[in-house]
Amino acid sequence: MQVTILAGRPKMLNARIESAIDKQPVERPQHCGFSGLSDDAQVSTRYHGGPERALHYYPREHYDFWRSWFQGMGLTQALPLLGPGAFGENLSGVGLLESEACIGDICRLGGALVQISQPRSPCYKLNARFGYDFFSVLVQANGRAGWLLRVLEEGEVMPQSALTLLERPCPRMPVKRAGDIVFNHAFDEAGLRELAELDYLSASWRKKAADYLAAGRVDDWTGRLLGPK
Repeated sequence: MQVTILAGRPKMLNARIESAIDKQPVERPQHCGFSGLSDDAQVSTRYHGGPERALHYYPREHYDFWRSWFQGMGLTQALPLLGPGAFGENLSGVGLLESEACIGDICRLGGALVQISQPRSPCYKLNARFGYDFFSVLVQANGRAGWLLRVLEEGEVMPQSALTLLERPCPRMPVKRAGDIVFNHAFDEAGLRELAELDYLSASWRKKAADYLAAGRVDDWTGRLLGPK
């Protein structure tokens, strides 16, 4: 599968929020390192980037859905944004959805080796990006959030690179199922226990699942989804 490689630099989304969510296709080869692409940047490094979140894949198919949704909501000012890179993705391709890609999938990306580490957790910067205060809530609830990847072997990737599946160690844990267990099911003790014990899942998501189990309830998502009060 061919993918477009994208990167971005920090800019102000509004008077208060800085982000590098606006990714653009790269024009030169990139070093794909353990922390991401050589021309890419992250602002809130506590929540974005790092070894377990080095790259973000977003299915290009979703943009047709969002285009119809924004038109239906009368949010026409956001329509020009809807294309590869709008959701902050580094990898944009057609042919792989959250229901098919699985946690732990190992893929060859040009000269690099990458692995799916977790679903993407939408945050309030999507709201600022698209001008709709609850957009992040919608993205989380319908599961069109994409996924994050760790880099197992560094290497060079071209602006257009092949993404090739090599191994699928967890075929019973698609990205969408993992996201639904945490965000979109009634409290799912069995599913959370499965996630907490899944070595291929990022440490932060394993801890999230374990914390939910220990508390007997999910955490408060409002800060992540709606922003600081």
